[in-house]
Order: sequence, then C-alpha cells, then structure tokens
Amino acid sequence: MTPEPDARAEAAPAAYRKDVSLPEVHGSVPVPVGAGFWRKLFAFAGPGYLVAVGYMDPGNWATDIAGGARYGYTLLSVVMISNLIAILLQAMAARLGIASGRDLAQACRDSYSRPVTIGLWLLAELAIAATDLAEVLGAAIALNLLFGLPLIIGVCLTALDVLVVLYLQQHQFRYVEVLVVLLILGIASAFAVELFFSRPSVAGVLAGFVPTTRILRDSEMLYIALGILGATVMPHNLYLHSSIVQTRKYGDDDASRRAAIRFATIDSTVALSSALFINSAILVVAAATFHGTGYQDIADISDAYEMLTPLLGTSLASTLFAVALLFAGQNATITGTLAGQIVMEGFLSLRLRPWLRRLITRLIAIVPAVVVIVAYGERGTGALLVLSQVILSLQLPFAVFPLVRFASDRRKMGPFVTPRWMRALAWPVAVVIALLNVWLLVQVAGGLLGF
Repeated sequence: MTPEPDARAEAAPAAYRKDVSLPEVHGSVPVPVGAGFWRKLFAFAGPGYLVAVGYMDPGNWATDIAGGARYGYTLLSVVMISNLIAILLQAMAARLGIASGRDLAQACRDSYSRPVTIGLWLLAELAIAATDLAEVLGAAIALNLLFGLPLIIGVCLTALDVLVVLYLQQHQFRYVEVLVVLLILGIASAFAVELFFSRPSVAGVLAGFVPTTRILRDSEMLYIALGILGATVMPHNLYLHSSIVQTRKYGDDDASRRAAIRFATIDSTVALSSALFINSAILVVAAATFHGTGYQDIADISDAYEMLTPLLGTSLASTLFAVALLFAGQNATITGTLAGQIVMEGFLSLRLRPWLRRLITRLIAIVPAVVVIVAYGERGTGALLVLSQVILSLQLPFAVFPLVRFASDRRKMGPFVTPRWMRALAWPVAVVIALLNVWLLVQVAGGLLGF
C-alpha cells in the first residue's frame, strides 16, 4: 500500500502529489527539529554512501586493475579527476531532488517530449544493465574464488539478492544504509591491509596524481581511462541520488530545504572521498604488484587473485581481495536495483511491484553474463567487465546534460538554483565528457577500420 505523501508532496503542484519518488520510503527518515549540527548531519548521512558504492563496484576493479598493471600509477590522475567530477555532479543531483521534489528521471519526463523521454529511458536502462552486469559478474567471481562455486551458479545465486533488499527496505530504509556503510568499511579495511602488503612507491603514487597528455595520445590508455571514468561517474547514480535524498523528512520551507541541501552535499562529499581511497588503492595495489614485474598484462580479476599470494608472499592478500570483491558486488546490488526502480517509475510513471522490477533488472544482467561464460569461459569475464564500464561512460552525457540543465533552471529550482561557480564548472565537465566519448569512438573505429 502506498503511504500518504508528506508535506513536500502536498505543497507540490497537484499533478505531482501522487507521483513522489520511491513512494514506499519517501520522507520516511525523520530529521530532528531544532537539533544541533552533528545530530542533523547524522540524520542526513546515508544517501551519499548508497551513491558511493556505485563508485567502487566490481566494474571499477576491472578497470583499475587493468590500468594499474599496464600503466603503473599513471592513471591515478584519472581516478582523482573522475572522483572530483562525481562530487560535483552528485551535489547537483541532490540539490535537484531536494529543491524541486523531483528525481532526475521525473524531471526529464516533465520537460521533454514523449519520444525523447522514451529514448532517455532506454539509454538509462542500458546503463543500469551494464552496471548490474558488472555487479553480477563480480559477485560470481568472488564466490568462485572463495568457495569454488562455478561462475554460472554464482551468477544465478545473485538473483536472490533482491530478497535481501526488499526485506531491509520493508522494515526501514535506514537498515539498508547501515548495511551499505558496514560493507564499505569492510572493503576499505581490506585494501588498507593490501596497501601494507604491496608497499607501493610513495613518489610514484604522488606523481600518478599529476595529469598527463599521454593519456589522450595513447588510444589503449584512453580506452581504459574512459572505462575508469565510466566506472566512477555512473549515470544511474545521478538518478539514484536525486531520489533517495527525498527519503529524509525535512520541512517544506526555504530554510529547511537550504539546510537539507547543505547536509546532503556534505554527506555525499565525505562518502565519495571513501570511494576515492578505495579506487586509488585498487589501482595502486595492481601497479605495485604487477606493473614492471612481467605481469603487466593482467586485467582479469581471477588472475589478479591468483598472483597476489605468490607475488606478495601471503595467502591473506588473495583472501582479503576476494572478500572485498564479494562485499563490493553485494553493495552495488542494492543501489543498482533501487536505481532500476527509480528510472522506470520516473521516466514512464509505471509502477511495478518492487520485487518484480528488481527481478527484471537482475535477469537483464544475468542473461548476457551466462551467455559470455558459456561461450568464452571464465576468460571472457574480464573483458566484459571493462566493456561494461566503457558502455557506462558512453551513456554519461545523456544523464549529465539534463541534470546540469535542470539544476541551472530557476523555474525548476527557485531560490536553490545552482550557483554560478557550480554552473561554470558543470557545463565544461559535461562538454568534456561528451568530447572524450566522441574521441573514444573515433579511436575504436579507426582501429577497427585500420586507420
């Protein structure tokens, strides 16, 4: 049964009142009135971490391992820049959701024609399918490494994850957030130990954070760099964040919304800093362990797992790697299924039962994963993971341009329209993302055609 809309929905135009985002949890997390800074910050903490898990999912692992093993620390600059872009765009997504009361998918439906809306929905679904594919494969690979389960069985078991999400969400959305934060802490702890074992070059790491034009000149490096960008700045996270910030029950007056935007921005910025650490750690461990040791062509998660023990001299390195991978896959499952629901309901105003929508999302990912495993075996999964992240990167402009446009529109945002400095950063970012994707297509096409 759909809950009664909260004060924000009642204050919205009549057409919106029965069309709130994620109605089953909308306004379900109370924000204490008159509380101090830290209590309010704690009340708003959570959505940023659900967003952050998308920035450390198994797709990131594949691109970070490939980048670190092949090019050493060079692509750390791409990880850093991607994370800064993510912080900017996620802050805009949170602002859009709080200021307008609409998630990004709903805002697209409000503003664009039906054909354009359908086209954007299909592209968003493609991005979510690519995301879920990486999560499914990552979790299946982890189960195979830890327990010896065949990949096909592991892939099929991931369909059961939807039951966990539904159980937690039915009881309280806060439980979902707590689970996510605990899994993030587990991943971060595992890679802190991995960094200790791998003993990377501090000078090399610092130099890696300095951007270089070599990335643009080398088509193979650019391919992996765009994979990192696609794995870090994920289209579905923009839809997700603009929705789940509305799970907080704040007032409808300007002061309450202004405070909500401030606390949501702090939440996402802190959470995404943890994603920067984890993504950088994955690439650094791969660079320190594989680059220049004769194993620079390792791009497969399973190969990385097998080689960590002999190269680092302890079996704990491989075990922690696989456990962290399992945590990452499970974590990303939660956000991917939520994003699927938000996108379908927002673009199409079509509400399915949550278990059915999430099962559909998961099956869309399971089918291609099974096909690749049957056709190419375990060796095909690494290339498929990297390809899934490049697909995500190609979808980015179709989410980023609408987001920047809506967040910059005073008619939608009212007094909370994004400030000029933010717009001055966001528009060039959107253009650069689009141009990089065009450059990638030219490079790939040239390679295929022999130019």
